[in-house]
Amino acid sequence: YRIHIWRNMASNTAVFCLCMFVTKFYTDETYEMISVMEGDSVTLNTDVTELHRDDLVMWTFRLQNSETCIAEIYKQTISIYNNKDNNERFRGRLQIDEQTGSLTITNINKLHSGLYKLQIISGGVKYKSFNLAVYAFLPVPVISDFPQNPSVSERSSVFRCSLLCSAVNVSDVTLSWYKGNSLLSSISVSDLSISLSLPLEIECLDDSYSCVVAYSFTNQNEHLNITQLCLPCSGTSRASITTTDMTTFLSVK
Repeated sequence: YRIHIWRNMASNTAVFCLCMFVTKFYTDETYEMISVMEGDSVTLNTDVTELHRDDLVMWTFRLQNSETCIAEIYKQTISIYNNKDNNERFRGRLQIDEQTGSLTITNINKLHSGLYKLQIISGGVKYKSFNLAVYAFLPVPVISDFPQNPSVSERSSVFRCSLLCSAVNVSDVTLSWYKGNSLLSSISVSDLSISLSLPLEIECLDDSYSCVVAYSFTNQNEHLNITQLCLPCSGTSRASITTTDMTTFLSVK
């Protein structure tokens, strides 16, 4: 296989016209939604096991109302297009599998979010779209105690512990408290970039508590260190767990 990196504007224009022309003949379409975090690599699979010599594979990237060809394979020649629009966005990040035509984007960032379209002409025409969403790095949540901790219940002499789990500069996440695999409480937020906190009040601790901040496809968790916060449960005598009033602590950044 030969690899060409096109820098000539006339060549880019010709291929772009070809992409637009072929689009008119699509009949079947498959669609995938893919979510990744910044800094990761992602492969957009063609679902082809092996290309033939005369197969044409074209990849385009669409953001808002702009669509441009970014790569292709034709007659076993690989071409990566570094035109003005995608030069900085994709510079050094695109790789094409010479056997399958699958496209890999490395060291991904939010500029790579958008719609990717695949066209394969091999006798018939195959069409596939990928909606790629790139999320910011997910921070590890922080567990701390309230200033009033430790406290004594107003209704009894039971010693209580008030905890707070926080995640900073997050959006489109869920923040949750767990005891083992059991969900105790959670809160979700979308769109805004905020600092998010979730309280929990309990009567004694063991090592099964954790706080989890999660996207729909991945998460980060922090386990509670019982040697630093509150009182550990002793023996088989364990008080019941009580959650605080579920007031959300949000700080818009």
